[in-house]
Amino acid sequence: MSSSPADLVRAFHLAMGLDARSTPTAVAPELAAHRGELLAEEAAEVAEVSVEGPLDKLAHELADVVYVAYGTALVHGIDLDAVIAEIHRSNMTKLGPDGRVARRADGKVLKGDHYEAPDVAGVLRRQGWAPEGSGAPVADEVA
Repeated sequence: MSSSPADLVRAFHLAMGLDARSTPTAVAPELAAHRGELLAEEAAEVAEVSVEGPLDKLAHELADVVYVAYGTALVHGIDLDAVIAEIHRSNMTKLGPDGRVARRADGKVLKGDHYEAPDVAGVLRRQGWAPEGSGAPVADEVA
């Protein structure tokens, strides 16, 4: 079996009878809200253990966030790996041509003059996404 998070979460969703789409699709507001609640719950658990640990609990909660994020992407039919690759491409443009990185006082990497915003919409269009207003129906069935 693959160890790819996308493949593992797809196997879970299919085994449990949960939504799993292969084309980016708007979903019913109730389902979207539910997925948001699940993500918020997992993120709160990360915040709770991130400072005081223990490290194994933090690792578990971080993995839960990733698992639920991939599940949310799957519910919406988003190939999250492709989106992450585009975000990575964009983030790497924060590095200046001289190899220098601009940082905020707290260490956050800042966008420099050569920064290129990610084209997430382009990634989704290549996955078959039809933006809202294009006449595409909202999905309410499990694919």
